[in-house]
Amino acid sequence: MTEQYYNPEHLNHFSQIREGNPELATKFFAYYSAVFADGALSAREKALIALAVAHTVQCPYCIDAYSKESLQQGADLEQMTEAIHVATAIRGGASLIHGLQMLDHVRQIGM
Repeated sequence: MTEQYYNPEHLNHFSQIREGNPELATKFFAYYSAVFADGALSAREKALIALAVAHTVQCPYCIDAYSKESLQQGADLEQMTEAIHVATAIRGGASLIHGLQMLDHVRQIGM
C-alpha cells in the first residue's frame, strides 16, 4: 500500500479520539448526534449540508462520510452535486468580496 497523508481507515476509528480526553469526547459525540437528528431540517438535508461544508473545508474524511450518509438518507447524485455547487458559489463569492478590501487598499495608496 502506498503511503498517504490521509488514512481512510481513520474514519472507522474516529471514536478512539476519546483516549486523550474521554469526558470531552463524550460531550462532543453527544452534541454531534443531536445536531444530525431530525429536527427543523431532515437528516437528509443535514447530510447534504454536511457534504457541502466538507467540500468547503476540504476534509477528505468528511467527504467520504457524508457522501455515504447522503446516499443512505435518500439523496441522489444530482442533489449531492448541486449541494457542492452551492458551497463552491459561496466560497467563490467570499473570495471575491474580499477583493473589495484589496480595492480599498489600492485606492488608499493610489493607483
